[in-house]
Amino acid sequence: MSQGDGRKLKLIVVDDERDNLDLLYRTFRRDFQVFRADSAKNALQILDQEGEMAVIISDQRMPEMNGTEFLGKTVERFPDTIRILLTGYTDVEDLVEAINAGKVFKYIVKPWNPTDLMAVVKQAAETYQVIKQRTNELRRTLRRESLMNAVMSAIRESLDYRSMLQTIVETIGQTFDASYCLLRPIEGDRLAPESFCYQAADAEADPNAPSSEAIEASLQQILQSRETLITQESDDNLTLQLMVPLTYQQDFLAILYVYQYGNHSRLPPEDIRLLEGVAEQAALALSQAKLYQRSQEQALQLRAELEVARQIQTNLLRQSWPEIEGLNIQACCYPAREVGGDFFEVYVHPHGDIWLAVGDVSGKGVPAALFMASAISVLRRELSQEGSLEPNIVMQNLNSSLLEDLVSNNCFITMALARYTPSTGELVYANAGHIYPIVWSHRQVLSELSQTGNALTVEPNFLKTRGIPLGILPTWKGQAGRLTLSSGEVFLLTSDGITEAKSPSHQGNDSMQGSNSMLNQEGLWQLLTQQPQPLDLTELLDRVRADNTVQEDDQTLLSLEVL
Repeated sequence: MSQGDGRKLKLIVVDDERDNLDLLYRTFRRDFQVFRADSAKNALQILDQEGEMAVIISDQRMPEMNGTEFLGKTVERFPDTIRILLTGYTDVEDLVEAINAGKVFKYIVKPWNPTDLMAVVKQAAETYQVIKQRTNELRRTLRRESLMNAVMSAIRESLDYRSMLQTIVETIGQTFDASYCLLRPIEGDRLAPESFCYQAADAEADPNAPSSEAIEASLQQILQSRETLITQESDDNLTLQLMVPLTYQQDFLAILYVYQYGNHSRLPPEDIRLLEGVAEQAALALSQAKLYQRSQEQALQLRAELEVARQIQTNLLRQSWPEIEGLNIQACCYPAREVGGDFFEVYVHPHGDIWLAVGDVSGKGVPAALFMASAISVLRRELSQEGSLEPNIVMQNLNSSLLEDLVSNNCFITMALARYTPSTGELVYANAGHIYPIVWSHRQVLSELSQTGNALTVEPNFLKTRGIPLGILPTWKGQAGRLTLSSGEVFLLTSDGITEAKSPSHQGNDSMQGSNSMLNQEGLWQLLTQQPQPLDLTELLDRVRADNTVQEDDQTLLSLEVL
């Protein structure tokens, strides 16, 4: 009987009678590789030296150790071995126990019939081969799953592309007992200049190892064919070279080169298939890592570009205006992201009028910032004209200039625009769907609070003349509002990032209940009444942001205070 590869199955006969040993040896030597032992002790020594047997034939009655006891000692070490018991006595109790415990496949009574014994042994050998085949298949499956899990767990520990390349080559090299392993990435349709290598610490020196030029030529061959290449020599020079392309969908990612020398150079076909399966999974992980690296690089580039855009927008809003006697003008703008859609403008006309504006482009981020820059450019053009226009006329001109771009991109702009004339104290304003401007006497508020404590009769003047936002209709038809500012009064423009911020908590203040509610203009008024003289917009904004760990919208403040 053979194992399918030309080698005979191993069989051991154990009997304390020399004649029986010789007879059994002659009976099975043509079909099996037969070992003989004249005692259980000697049989155990042979098993230690030779390893697993396909069949064990043992006599029952032997000195020192009987057959069932001997066979019982082999079950744990060699579970696949088929055990046959020879007995000249009917020891029913021992036999039943041995058979039930799985120690004995069959028993034969002495003297045996040679034909019957041969049939039993042939059946035992066939049973062994079936068991061995199924056991090997199961072990290969378990080994494949175990190796696959181990390799993929190691590979997926890192999303960094370069570290994953090194992890792949080291993990595969260690798992498959490679003497040397190399992974060469593919860039476009060429081999990348950088290689990632693994070399076993105990690798034997191989005088016949292929040169780097030979390896390079083989890699170029795989680059063209995209097929696995195996070169295995088993004469005096025991070597194996295996090159596997790592591809995912249509992307050729890398080439894996595995070199084995010496005792580990015989790689069975199932291990080659396993390595190809591991290579497929490694290619998938490598593709994901490459995609992750590309996204990280793009994110870094985007952050760099956004930083440039932020600086440009900051410079665009970083305005300076001359000191104007009797007036205090302040402005601040903080985008929710790197750039935003809020903007403000302070323009002192050569004729003496002071223009103030706060606008808010719908949306956030880069698109809003681009429209914000366009809006400021058009606004400055309109304000710099020779004649001083009415604010509602300026709004109409802005709407006409920006309408096409706003409509095509489904955007709109809210804006409050005011013109203050210092010589007369007149304030003329127009509002395109923006938050109501506020006018109040901050000096009077502080005076009343100092005299009455919490009692306050001063009310804010919300300027409620308002039209629709820019970019909604072809013609903007809002009206202008007019009033006169007196000494001590403040004109304040804000964006909705202020009024829609989370309201700070104040115990005992009924008008500001609930830390999760929006501030709204009423809540903003409560904060304004708590500000010292002179009004400081930076301090006011700090109060607004105190209970808002995450800024959800752009925040802008602009004030004009008559001293």
